[in-house]
Amino acid sequence: MAREIRIKNISIGGSSPLVLIAGPCVIEGLDTTLHIARTLKEITASLSIPYIFKTSYDKANRSSLNSYRGPGLEKGLEVLQEVKKKLAIPVLSDVHRFEEIGSAAEVLDVLQIPAFLSRQTDFIIKVAEAGRAVNIKKGQFMSPHEVKNVIDKVISTGNHNLMITERGFSFGYNNLVVDMRSLVIMRTFGYPVVFDATHSVQLPGGLGTASGGQRQFVLYLSRAATAVGIDALFVEVHLQPDSALCDGSNMLELNCLPHLLKQIKSIDRMVKDEISQ
Repeated sequence: MAREIRIKNISIGGSSPLVLIAGPCVIEGLDTTLHIARTLKEITASLSIPYIFKTSYDKANRSSLNSYRGPGLEKGLEVLQEVKKKLAIPVLSDVHRFEEIGSAAEVLDVLQIPAFLSRQTDFIIKVAEAGRAVNIKKGQFMSPHEVKNVIDKVISTGNHNLMITERGFSFGYNNLVVDMRSLVIMRTFGYPVVFDATHSVQLPGGLGTASGGQRQFVLYLSRAATAVGIDALFVEVHLQPDSALCDGSNMLELNCLPHLLKQIKSIDRMVKDEISQ
């Protein structure tokens, strides 16, 4: 069983109930971000599901030079600070450069290391030294066994407040495949495991200058991962995914989330009740 970590008043891991990490792929403005975060807070509160808001102030690894990346570090952190101030919820975003870490750690409750940076030793150590909780996206090119090396890098700094996120394996040809065995393997390393349901159905670069996706499989993979055993579910949502400025093809429409969460909560309770017996 994975150890329990704390993010604000939320427990993740151990026998704690499943936590939701959710929000839009990237910040598209203050009002839209607040509206989505507020709606997510209301949905999760009605279902008694612990919740962490996620979005990105900068998506530095887009398919095309012309892809929308977000408002950038300064303006983006201002938006996330407003979310924290007005809604009193923890916030998560990814960091891509050494220069961002200090400013990001002043606002964010969780610093996320993107999948493409998950083997960058110096960067991982610097992020961990910032003292915030760390969520590491397992690279699409990494086996689950290799994650132990990444964990060792983080805990070498004395920071044990970390999670590992599965987001699918790349087999080329603009596709990702999820091997549910990886969730089992990674949990043996003793830290909470997160399943990223929406990036797992992404088709990287599938639209030529942008990524495609197969959001119709989000519900099914979420149910499967929860049944295998996870500590948190990561889902990107949007009011109108087909009009989103980034990753719309694999994001879930916000009003579809309650249906998914009701099923996930029921499965999670059954799995964890069985483990505790």
